[in-house]
Amino acid sequence: MRKSYMAAASAACLMIGLAAEASAAANCVTGEREPPYTIGWANIYSVPTWMKQTEGTITAMIDELKAQGLVDELVITDAQGNANTQIQQIQSMIDADVDAIILIAGSATALDRVVADACAAGIAVVNFDSLVTTDQVTTKINTDSAKWGQQAAEWLIGQIGEEARIIVMNGPAGISVSDDRRNGATPVLEAHPGIEILTETHTDYNVAPAQEAMTSLLFTYPEIDGILSLGGALSAGAILAFERQGRDLVPMTGENARQFLELWKEHGLTSWATMQPNWLGAFATYTAVKALQGEDIPAFIEVPLPIITNDNLDEYLARADEFPADGYIYSDWSTALFDELLAQ
Repeated sequence: MRKSYMAAASAACLMIGLAAEASAAANCVTGEREPPYTIGWANIYSVPTWMKQTEGTITAMIDELKAQGLVDELVITDAQGNANTQIQQIQSMIDADVDAIILIAGSATALDRVVADACAAGIAVVNFDSLVTTDQVTTKINTDSAKWGQQAAEWLIGQIGEEARIIVMNGPAGISVSDDRRNGATPVLEAHPGIEILTETHTDYNVAPAQEAMTSLLFTYPEIDGILSLGGALSAGAILAFERQGRDLVPMTGENARQFLELWKEHGLTSWATMQPNWLGAFATYTAVKALQGEDIPAFIEVPLPIITNDNLDEYLARADEFPADGYIYSDWSTALFDELLAQ
């Protein structure tokens, strides 16, 4: 992983608060906690590569903060996909009186009470990616999944024209990220009645089930003009299915999955992709420490969607060896970038 920290500037900025007691400028923060801080990472599950990469950015940020004397310990839990387990683990963090909790929520609503309890205990709570509904957190950090779907649909229609036949590839039904992406695409598709949606798929964000689903559809639909894929592994599966059937590839959208980006380049595909940057984890960690140091933190921080096109695809692929073969080539990050996002 490439780390482009501006260490000296960041240290100077963060250490200002050491000269005086931190004030309570952010929600949940009382101003009574002093460094070095103990940070809790309440993970819903750790097995998927995306989550492993995200945790990698968290530990890298923790190492930087340890070097500055601001953090002494990172406590990591893994709920293995069970929201009730995650609730118990967060309660254990409250009981241990950690200074901050960074969180990807396994349920939008089930965690509300324990998260509010953490906030009431003066623990900085930074929620990113999968969000809770309660506002009793220090801040929420995320990209705009609806905008993700909107921009993908706009790009695809710009490539295939107003009269075309497409297949829409979604993640699992009922998953908020998948639903939000699809909901964002809906008004764009409805505004172009000449776009015929032949069918839609709902599969896990893995190559094998996406390839299987698309293989079946290629037998059913001999004429397909475009693929509105709302996930990178889904796009990789689609390309492999087209390749196996000897079908000519069509314009398609996707995500920053390494396999998809490599297949995109290999086949000379016309495509567009965005991402949920793994460094949201590092940003959440950095933001939690800023809040504990008395910074005024907004209740919600929207992270702009990084865009990958044929124009900058090679820039991402040049760094491919830094990422797992089944992982995601995410954009560069630094504390200078995080400061810019917080300033907005």
